[in-house]
Amino acid sequence: MSKSVVRPTLLALAIPIFIENALHVLTSTIDTYMVSTISDGAVAALGVAHQFVVLGVMIFGFVGIGSSVVVTHSLGGKDRRGAQETVATAISVNLWLGILISLFISLNVERLLGLMTLPPELYQYAVPYLSIVGATLWLEAHNVAVGAILRAHGHATDAMWVTLVQNGLNAFGNWVLLFGMFGAPQMGIVGVALATAGSRVAAAIILWILMRRRTGVHLPIRAFIRVPAKRLKRILSIGAPSAGEHLCWWLAFMTITSFTARLGATELAIQNYTMSVMHFVFTFSFAFALANEILLGHHVGAGEFDAAYRRLLKTLKVGIVVVAVAVLPGAIWGGWFISWFTDDAAIITMGAFLLKLALLIEPGRLFNMTMVCGLRATGDVRFPLKLGIIAMWGLWVPLSWLLGLTLGYGLPGIWAAMIIDETFRGFLMFRRWRRRDWLPHAQRSRDGVTASLAESGH
Repeated sequence: MSKSVVRPTLLALAIPIFIENALHVLTSTIDTYMVSTISDGAVAALGVAHQFVVLGVMIFGFVGIGSSVVVTHSLGGKDRRGAQETVATAISVNLWLGILISLFISLNVERLLGLMTLPPELYQYAVPYLSIVGATLWLEAHNVAVGAILRAHGHATDAMWVTLVQNGLNAFGNWVLLFGMFGAPQMGIVGVALATAGSRVAAAIILWILMRRRTGVHLPIRAFIRVPAKRLKRILSIGAPSAGEHLCWWLAFMTITSFTARLGATELAIQNYTMSVMHFVFTFSFAFALANEILLGHHVGAGEFDAAYRRLLKTLKVGIVVVAVAVLPGAIWGGWFISWFTDDAAIITMGAFLLKLALLIEPGRLFNMTMVCGLRATGDVRFPLKLGIIAMWGLWVPLSWLLGLTLGYGLPGIWAAMIIDETFRGFLMFRRWRRRDWLPHAQRSRDGVTASLAESGH
């Protein structure tokens, strides 16, 4: 099955995961920077349209997240046959899901943008971008599944290098097609979309080759038609609630973005510029949380529950210090960062203020994400979902409406609501970890690996 199954350290996983995701963020930042040469309105339109792309990627996470956890459990328990079946199931299901979502977005572009109350004058930018990028989301579905599988096997560095290549191709394509270099037509935002689609094709090909070489998995045609129901059920039992928690967050954020749209195109641009800077800090949180999840999954598969408990606490200590340091440059030189994108003094001033608020948001986000991923690695996936639904829709969204629109505090009020939500959820999940309420779920996950080994005759 696997030509090399690696069980690395936290930093050996977290560093390439951070670089990979920082490169993903860099793609979005480069797009934003280049599109800002058109207008601030074009940036606002791109930010709204891109949310549907991110939503699609989160849906693919139903399978990607679940398969990653199941594979780490199998590898930790030395069940290589079970890991191979999970790989085949994850890729085939995500491809079909990606095709369906690509078709849906392509056929409903203007209706979807209408849900976000996008100003009519911005449709000229958002419609062509979403039409092209949405139609190629099935490639991203493949990339999400294969990337998760490589990381679960300990090959996070491979996924990082693929992302580096993808980013280079995307940036070069943007430069050529947006500005009409080397005699190419000057295509504006359509060129940005085509560059994104082309880089996805290249990444999909490279990831497929790497997966076959690193894991030894070869998928026959029948693997895309006949999906093992038992294996899919196990993937979705973890992936659906886990990705559901992500989906819940993004739907809440999209709702709050519609509140921002009511404030005007300027506020939408401010939010997009500020998030472009903050996403680099967010990648630190994501890298530590995901690396911790992979390590915990191996511990759980091997029945090492005490080691898993201690591992998460150590990750929190290291991660919070790293994120607290990483957020300082944005808080201190926020105005300078925002000035890369625009000369509008009002946008720069407000963006700099929001980046100061990140001092409160990002450590809380690291804490929250690490707890969610830690519980997920043990199989305790329903508690974060239930808590997310209650807190996001009972606290974050209503507070954003109240503070941002009703009381007139605008974007600072909306971000204050985000701080309250992150802190509240993180505290409750940490309490659950310390009480070890996740242990029964971890034992069931371990029992599943043992049963799979028995079935295969090991």
